Amino acid sequence: MEELLIVDEASCGKRLDVFLADKKTQFSRSHIQKMIADGAVLRNGREAKANDRLRSGDSLQVRVLEAQELKILPEPIPLDVLYEDQDMIVINKTRGMVVHPAPGVSSGTLVNALLYHCGDLSGINGVIRPGIVHRLDKDTSGVMVAAKNDAAHVDLAEQIRLKSAHRTYQTFVSGNIAEENGVIRAPIGRHPTERKKMAVVPNGKDATTLFRVMERFSAYTFVECRLQTGRTHQIRVHMAYIGHPVLGDPKYGRKSPFAIEGQALHSCELLLTHPRTKERMRFAADMPQDMKKILHDLRRGR
Repeated sequence: MEELLIVDEASCGKRLDVFLADKKTQFSRSHIQKMIADGAVLRNGREAKANDRLRSGDSLQVRVLEAQELKILPEPIPLDVLYEDQDMIVINKTRGMVVHPAPGVSSGTLVNALLYHCGDLSGINGVIRPGIVHRLDKDTSGVMVAAKNDAAHVDLAEQIRLKSAHRTYQTFVSGNIAEENGVIRAPIGRHPTERKKMAVVPNGKDATTLFRVMERFSAYTFVECRLQTGRTHQIRVHMAYIGHPVLGDPKYGRKSPFAIEGQALHSCELLLTHPRTKERMRFAADMPQDMKKILHDLRRGR
């Protein structure tokens, strides 16, 4: 269901999320912010941001999806737990594991495993994504954090928004990057014709990736990337955009000549502040064996 709203003079200067929360009282402000982040709200025909200040006459297209009753069941799936307390759990996600249920996928996800392991998670993201502060793609491995209560969730999400939580990744990309390090600033949004893909587009959301070359090989480069924003497929889109797609990326690159399922992308480090104690904490996870094997083969000159 889609609704068109026109901003009146009295609402001029209001934040978009506040305006919509006033209009859509059946939804919480956090739910409204999630709708905006998912691209369900267009302002004058373009994807909007929650903190956009409105002007009189602005046209807002709001797409409201009907809620579906879905029961997500706990499942005894093994987890590689790096840290856990009453507020949060940090895990090393395996490649191939979907983070949360989606159409056609209701079991075998990280959320199913967390519900069994923890018993309770924050409810801010609803029944489908309880506790999920940030996500990794199915075929991206490595460190990620989930929140066990709403207060921890709000705090951790704010750290990511303010860029005080640092997320670092390791990857292999095709070709040799000329620079030793660099910054990719290019807005990301839905691909104009292939709706299952993201792309660098003029009306996309701001996206910034920092990269540093770790090691060079004849046809590939071993790279460390740090996210300053968290757009869908951000590293994969940005590396393809500069002409160096992630090795084995089926969506933005090409199939890998090495033995790996999906893209060679690993979340190796997460630096954050504990939501309760305010202690600065670092969590790290070694590259999975398939990526270690690629590095070994590249060093041998394969």
